[in-house]
Amino acid sequence: MAVAVAAPIERQMATISGINSITSVSTLGRSQINILFNLNRNIDGAALDVQTALTVAQRRLPVEMTVPPSFRKVNPGESPVVFLNASSATLPLSAVDEYAEAVLAQQMSQIPGVAQVDVYGSQKFAVRVQVDPVAAAARNVRSMKSVACSFRPTPILRSARSMVPARNITLLATNAMRHAEEYKDVVVAWRNGAPVKLEEIATVVDSVENDKVASWYNDRRSVTLAVQRQPGANTVEVVDMLRERLPTYRAQVPPAINLDVQFDRSVSIRESVEDVQVTLAISLGLVVLVIFLFLRSASATIIPALAVPVSLIGTCAAMYALGFSVNNMTMLALTLSVGFVVDDAIVMLENIVRHVEGGMRPFEAALTGAREIGFTIISITFALLAVFIPVLLMGGIVGRVFREFAVSIAVAILISGFVSLTLTPMLCARVLKVIMRGTRRSRSCFCACSRQGSGDRSKRTSGRSIKCSGGRP
Repeated sequence: MAVAVAAPIERQMATISGINSITSVSTLGRSQINILFNLNRNIDGAALDVQTALTVAQRRLPVEMTVPPSFRKVNPGESPVVFLNASSATLPLSAVDEYAEAVLAQQMSQIPGVAQVDVYGSQKFAVRVQVDPVAAAARNVRSMKSVACSFRPTPILRSARSMVPARNITLLATNAMRHAEEYKDVVVAWRNGAPVKLEEIATVVDSVENDKVASWYNDRRSVTLAVQRQPGANTVEVVDMLRERLPTYRAQVPPAINLDVQFDRSVSIRESVEDVQVTLAISLGLVVLVIFLFLRSASATIIPALAVPVSLIGTCAAMYALGFSVNNMTMLALTLSVGFVVDDAIVMLENIVRHVEGGMRPFEAALTGAREIGFTIISITFALLAVFIPVLLMGGIVGRVFREFAVSIAVAILISGFVSLTLTPMLCARVLKVIMRGTRRSRSCFCACSRQGSGDRSKRTSGRSIKCSGGRP
């Protein structure tokens, strides 16, 4: 296989542009060639080049190959999303394999998002002929080639004939032999005018094509179906659709065949996403608690706290527009961005409160504070973005993995900067009115009590009015 099959195909594949490496693994009756393309190469165009190269290389392959070479587009780092086991306590394993490959694998391949279904531990039915060299030599059969030639297929179909007048009966004549008992009477050679039958020089048994592979499930021989998803397909959706159709698949095979789910990759994905969601909720609560401890006002805490959900919602909308899915990298970006999105809002809030405490009305303080601190907010935002630019520009497979993380957290930072320049000043102009109203009342009472308690001050100010606007009189 390595010399006669893999080598000619590899030489032809080497003429395709954009290939990083070509590796092959050859076993008994099987060769697997892996072609790794550049990340910049379009996979559909590469598939056309591979198909053309296979067509050219097929002319140089041995004529004994009954199955032509084929190819498929896969991610070498991708693992099957579901492992299904088909087993039976009464039926032979070859019958289970026939149902698994001819019925189950074909039906599962039609599910949207499924790339292909691999069969592990395949046990295809075959008849094995074990020639006894001593018995063959005794009957003057010295060549294995002559034994193999006796199994070559011959034309076996004849046309329909009219057996009865005014009635046509179609006869299907075939000499296809399917079991070992039918092969025993095959004539291998003629010696001294007498036929030499196969059973005289060999042992013929019902077996499988490759008896060197096997799979077990719960200490019982089985056939494993590995479901591969297409690149970009949602693993959870593919598994859900497969589980919905499991009752239909079980109805299409004999009741003696058990179909069990051995491994479900969506379970770990659901659990990891749930853990990240819990972590996100905890981090959000801790951020709000820290803000409240330093501001010591529930109303003032609402202003920077609202920047968190608004920024996260905007980031999710951007992820949907860019085609990103909810995975570990994007959820990690959302979790880390919780601490970033409140920084700008806190800086804006503190600057506006400083002007309000100086005597300005909340609306005027919001305009003045936003105007003063606007450039600072923009500089802080772009300084944080500069940290993730190297991650965004990383090449190779690692860069592709962290690209969604860098883009998601960068979008969250940009949205938080926009929220700090727009939503936060507006909330300060509205919410701080309620906060400062109580402050004005306390300071007005203080001014009145000061005027009443000081007789000399009342005389000096008797000819003029004293206006108290929440600041100093």
